[in-house]
This record gives sequence, C-alpha cells and structure tokens, in this order.
Amino acid sequence: MSSVKGKVVAITGASSGIGEAAARLLAQHGAHVVLGARRTDRLEKLAAALNGEGGSAVYQSLNVVHLDQMESFIDLAVSRFGRVDVILNNAGIMPLSPLEALKVDEWNRMIDVNVRGVLHGIAAGLPVMQKQGFGQFINIASIGAYEVSPTAAVYCATKHAVRAISEGLRQEVGSSGIRVTQISPGVTESELADGISDGTARQVMKEYRRISIPAISIAQAIVYAIEQPPEVDVNEIIIRPTASGS
Repeated sequence: MSSVKGKVVAITGASSGIGEAAARLLAQHGAHVVLGARRTDRLEKLAAALNGEGGSAVYQSLNVVHLDQMESFIDLAVSRFGRVDVILNNAGIMPLSPLEALKVDEWNRMIDVNVRGVLHGIAAGLPVMQKQGFGQFINIASIGAYEVSPTAAVYCATKHAVRAISEGLRQEVGSSGIRVTQISPGVTESELADGISDGTARQVMKEYRRISIPAISIAQAIVYAIEQPPEVDVNEIIIRPTASGS
C-alpha cells in the first residue's frame, strides 16, 4: 500500500499543468487533495472528476498573493481532514521579456506570485505543521533556479529565491520533523508560456518547448518525495527532458 494513502495534500495552482497532474496522481494513490487556484470553474470540474473516480478532493478559490486567502485555504484542509501533511507550493507565472522592454508590471507580478506566494504558503502552513510535529513543504522551482538565460532574468531571479527559501527553511525546521523538498522542472507541458506578452520571448519559448516533457513526469517526482519514510527528506530533484542540452 502506498504511504501516500490518507495524506492530506494542499496544492496551489491546481487548475492546470503540474498542479492538476499532481492532484490526479495523488488522488489515485489515495491522498486527500485540497485544490486551490483562481480559476474555480476548473477546480470544480477537477474535484468532481476526482471524487467521481473514488478519490477525495475539495477546492477553494485561491490567489497566493494574498496571505489571508492562503491562510483560509490551509484552514480548509485542517477543518475537513484534521491536519495538513503536505503543502505543494506550485502556483507560478512566467511572462518572459528582455529587461530593456521594462515590463515592470510583469516583473512585479512574478515576484508576487513566484516568491511571495511560496512565502505565504510557508507562513500559513508552518504553524500548523509545528503544532502537529510533522509535515512537508514541496516547492516547485525550475532549472531557472540554477541558471539564467536571456529574457528570463526576473523569472530566474524568482526561482533562485525559491531555492534559497527552500534551503533556509530546511535548515531551520528539519529537526522538528518537517521536511522540505524543492523540485526543479526543465521545460514541461503547461500554460506558463501563454502569459508571455513579449513577441521575441514568445517565439524563443515556442521553439524551446518542442521538447517539453509531460506534467505527469513532475507529478511522479512529487509522489516519490511524499512517499519516503518520515526520516528521509528528499531535498532537491532536477528533472529535464532527455533531449535538453542545457
């Protein structure tokens, strides 16, 4: 029997891509999934599908930029299932552009969602996990947490920040029984590129995404990290397409 069975997993950005794939796979393994995203119409359909297949899913509207919404989201998990075993900080955006394009609003949105969103997940979930004496944060970063490429300076900066936050959290809370995992995907099938407004960056990404791996590949890594025994903390996983040269 999978050790994922019965665990309560709260997933941000659950309406598509990696978040949706993780929700489906975790539900198949017997986890209770708590789904959060801004697009509640998609969450409603996903939760209905999972419950109809014998899974266990609830959902709530969530914008990770707002701490009060994140706190309410974690409260939902605790009120429905009595605890939260895993918080999957997955919500993210990627409106790439050259710095000289000065898309400051897009820079700020990336900082808000990609960095503050992760911090809000920690702020909402850490007191609960400390009270429980167990729990796990899984933060979705990117290979951009290890490198920088043209048009991606700000995006990579946010993912470098996720890496630093994840490592700092691990060092601070590991002794209290709380695990911290950072998963860094290479190019993966998702809707992230849909938000690119800059024409040059959009064309570059279109070519880059020809070797995309399916979101289920990342979901499988998430399940792997969760199902390890409590004394084992898988800290970092990097997943690239085989065909990726960098």
